[in-house]
Formats: sequence, C-alpha cells, structure tokens
Amino acid sequence: MEETNMDDCEHNRESEVAPALIAVHPTQKSVAVAVGSNLRVYNLQEGCSVSLVDDSGVHMHKDSIRAIRYGAEGKLFVSAGDDKLVKIWVTDSWRCISSVSSEKRVTAVAISNDGRFVSFADKFGVIYAVEIEGSHENQSLPNKKAVPILAHYCSIITSLEFSPDGQYIISADRDFKIRVSVFPEKPSDGAHEIQSFCLGHSEFVSCLAFICSQDSQQWYLLSGGGDSTVRLWDFTCGSLLDTCHVGETGLLQSKEGIDDRLLAVTDLCATPGGSLIAVALQSLAGVMLLSCNLSAKSLHVARVVPIPGETFIPTSLAAASSSNQLWMVMGASSLCTSDSAPLARVKVLNGFCESNQDSVEQEARVLEDKDLPGSEQLLQTLQGSSFIEKDALSAAAEAVKRAMCNLLIKKQYPSENREFRKRGRNDKRVDKKK
Repeated sequence: MEETNMDDCEHNRESEVAPALIAVHPTQKSVAVAVGSNLRVYNLQEGCSVSLVDDSGVHMHKDSIRAIRYGAEGKLFVSAGDDKLVKIWVTDSWRCISSVSSEKRVTAVAISNDGRFVSFADKFGVIYAVEIEGSHENQSLPNKKAVPILAHYCSIITSLEFSPDGQYIISADRDFKIRVSVFPEKPSDGAHEIQSFCLGHSEFVSCLAFICSQDSQQWYLLSGGGDSTVRLWDFTCGSLLDTCHVGETGLLQSKEGIDDRLLAVTDLCATPGGSLIAVALQSLAGVMLLSCNLSAKSLHVARVVPIPGETFIPTSLAAASSSNQLWMVMGASSLCTSDSAPLARVKVLNGFCESNQDSVEQEARVLEDKDLPGSEQLLQTLQGSSFIEKDALSAAAEAVKRAMCNLLIKKQYPSENREFRKRGRNDKRVDKKK
C-alpha cells in the first residue's frame, strides 16, 4: 500500500502543469502560442490562422510543449517538450521537416543565428546539437540524430541561447549557474571549452536574453531568476555589471495580491538596443519595465504596467525586432475553455521601443482586444476562444502561480520517499538474477 501511494505521488509530480508560451517572428509576420500539447500559429501578414503540416512521420506533439523558438531570420521554428520530441518547422509553409528524438523530456531549445544548428536540453541537464544542412523549403530532412555536446551535472537546464555571433552557447540551470561554452566547429566532438561562468544568482536562473550597445556594438547578457533579480553581464569574462532587485521596488507595494514569496522572474524580453526591458514576475498581474543604460552599465525599474480589467499574470513574453509591440500570454495546460481547448490569454503592449524615460511613461499601454491585429480571429486562433470568462481567468492565474513555482523550485522529498525514488532510478537498478 505504501508503494502504491508513492506511485500516485510520483504520477502527480510527472503531471506538472505547463505554462503557456509565446513567440513572435523577427519581422512580426506571424505569432505562435503553445499551451499544453497545442501549437497555434496566426499569420499576421495575411490575417489568418495557420494550418500546420507534419511530414516528419511523427504526428504533432502528444504532451506538453515546454519550449518554442523562431530562428533569427524567421525561416525556422522549433517546438519541443514532454513527449521527448524536437520538431523543426519551416515557416514559409509551416511544414515540420524533422522530428528529433530526445532521451529525456526537453526543457529548452535554441537556434544558431545562421540557422545551421538547433540545440536543445533535457531534464537531466544534457545539451544536444543537430546540424541542419542545405535547403529545406520543399523537402523533409533525413532522420537526424542529436549529439550531446555538454552537460550540467544532473541539473535542469532552464534557458539556452546561442550568442549572436555564433561563437558561444549559453546555458542556465536550476542550480543558479550560467555557463558560457565555446560552440565547437564539429559538435560531435563536444563543447568542452568553457569560456566563463556567470555566477551571482542565489536561486534558479529562469531566463536569458542578449542586448547590444548601439555605441560600441558590444553584446551583453541579461538574466532573470528566482531571487527576484535581473542581472547584466559581460558574458565573455563572466563579469557581473549590475543587479536590479525587481522584487524590492516600492512600485510593487501598492499592488494587491502580491505575495513577496512569489516574485521570481519568469521571463524577460528586451528591445534590440537594450534600453528597455520587459520583465514578467511570478505573481505580478502586469509587466514591469526596466531601463538599461549600457554606457553606464546600469539597470533600474522604470514602470509597472498593469493589465486593466482582469487578472493577467504573463507566463511568457516575446517581441519582434522590427516592431514596437510586446506580446504576452498567460495560460496553463491544466485549464480548458468551454469547448475543451487548453486555456490561453493573449495581450499586447504598445510602445515597447528604444526610448527615454519620459516617453516610456506616455507610450507604453496595453491594447484592447478590438485593437489587436486580426482582432477576434487572432484571439480565436491563439487563445482557443475569442472570449474567456473572468472566473476562468482567475482560475488560470492561480494555476499559473503554482505552475511557475513547481517548474523551477527544487522539490524536497521526505527521507522515506528518497529511498523509494532511488530504487526506481534507471542508473541504480540491479538485475536480481545476477
């Protein structure tokens, strides 16, 4: 009976709620939302929903999607998740040209800026690379086998990025580390050369982003984490340039429903020049805007933008490099609309652009649904329904808080459960017949 109860407990842990994700084409040709196993794409240029075509031999995703990403040029799109599949799509036709199998559930993906490599990480902290060769617009790729290039010793990878010049691959994990590795010319040889470690977070690192100084054309790294901080790094040498304690700002003190224990940074998104940074916090109904001065190497809070009329806690942020709009989504795989579609809620912040502090106060505003590009049809496609009841939104907000907490905070097991878990580990099983 004891083992049965533990089995139930393990099953519940494996059935974690997956937060909704959003990604935007670099030139805002399309926008994609993933919630649960559903991948939804809307063509902003043509004003219509996109029908996905899967020629890879493995039909669509069968479990929660944990990572989505457009390539730097927007030609490729990658989705991956709990079904241990990494799907590579071409965005001209939205055909899946390859499904790469992972040994474990996938937690993060990245595409090199030249579109040559797709990299992904699994829950055991192993990072793999797949090379994409030649033109893939009209044909499926041959079956690809991913090669392991590096690993974070049994620590879940939370974010993965290629440096803009393709020289490095940056990986962040649940054990507070950011590793900058030299990306090898031959991934099959492994990425053994470590350029630097960016160490300073006191809790899990949840997200990474690059920003570029318009004066010096030098790239810098931003990171957010469970310690309620956003940090600015010179990643080539691992130097911490500034820390912004977003959870301690007085702008949050007047916000109702804010739990000081739940102020982890869950996502961040920066304008191309890096002067403005949007930050999603685990229990903040809205989005926080930071101002970044790369000349002075400083970060500070500019404004908290609330979402009027409803409880909206973003789980993912995205923006096109050619637009002044920030796309936000809230949702969780455990909640569904009245027609059983997984629930998501999409919002857009207008005025997200390189600017001075005065214009930030005046320009940044959340668009009403009727003012969104595509309006009702866009919402129908990305949300699963153009209208979501307030009760469902409130339930989603609570589910989102739990989901983001369970996703990254390390689980603590009672001593009796630890022994049970050890007996079930594949690397600890002993053949009793021997």
